[in-house]
Amino acid sequence: MTLDDIAGLLKTGEGRLEATQVLEICAQERVTAEELAVQLLPLARMLARPLISKYPVGAVVLGASGALYLGANIEIPGNVLGMTVHAEQAAACNACMSGDTGIAAIAVSAAPCGHCRQFLHEFADGRDIRILEKNRPPILLSSLLPHPFGPKDLGRSDGPFTRTPYVMTLDAPDELATAALDAAKRSYAPYSGSPAGVAVKTRSGRIYQGTYLENAAFNPSLSPLQVALVRIAAAGEAFADIVIVKLVELKNAAISQRGATRAVLEAISPNASLEVLLCGP
Repeated sequence: MTLDDIAGLLKTGEGRLEATQVLEICAQERVTAEELAVQLLPLARMLARPLISKYPVGAVVLGASGALYLGANIEIPGNVLGMTVHAEQAAACNACMSGDTGIAAIAVSAAPCGHCRQFLHEFADGRDIRILEKNRPPILLSSLLPHPFGPKDLGRSDGPFTRTPYVMTLDAPDELATAALDAAKRSYAPYSGSPAGVAVKTRSGRIYQGTYLENAAFNPSLSPLQVALVRIAAAGEAFADIVIVKLVELKNAAISQRGATRAVLEAISPNASLEVLLCGP
């Protein structure tokens, strides 16, 4: 199977190869899942939107289920660099949004930066994630982050893959609001207690969800819109084709996503509409 064939499968799956597809390709190509993850890095890089640095980066996560998830860096012109999504973050949240149960390994074109090491540690859930690079032996995340600060330091035992859904209610939601509410319920927000989610509709009619994902170090956290953009990029759609975004968050929450969501939308799709829906617990 050629990379072009696999690229078609990935576009349909929004940057995801199911475990059964991975097994089939590995058997046909006589490679392991980890070796296939490394081979897919060029395809992951093609998903990048490096509008500031012009430097595309790709990453491929091997989920605990055996599925593979692609991610690439996304940069937002006119916004602070903190709104950047790193490739490792993108691949990890792709796995999380797809309902996988953990990360076994991640293929990268270079060793993850400190920001991504911190982010991946939050997703480890007690596992030691294997870092895969081309022409180098695998290395464990714990070797790159020997003295980590994470959920346990803040009294938490859960993680993004083991989170308990929030109980949130919204009166008479439509299809898009229902999707945003579902994303908000799946938030990982143990530190702020401020779950939030978005549903994004594009000109194609497709709806993409994004859930809020926090990090113990706070700064590597991903907003709901950032997560949705990862899904849109993986599907090969243009950010400029975003038509409407609905954001659901709690009333009187400690933090709000509306300002950041509005600022990013103005940069990537200024004609898109944003509706903020406040719900109760």
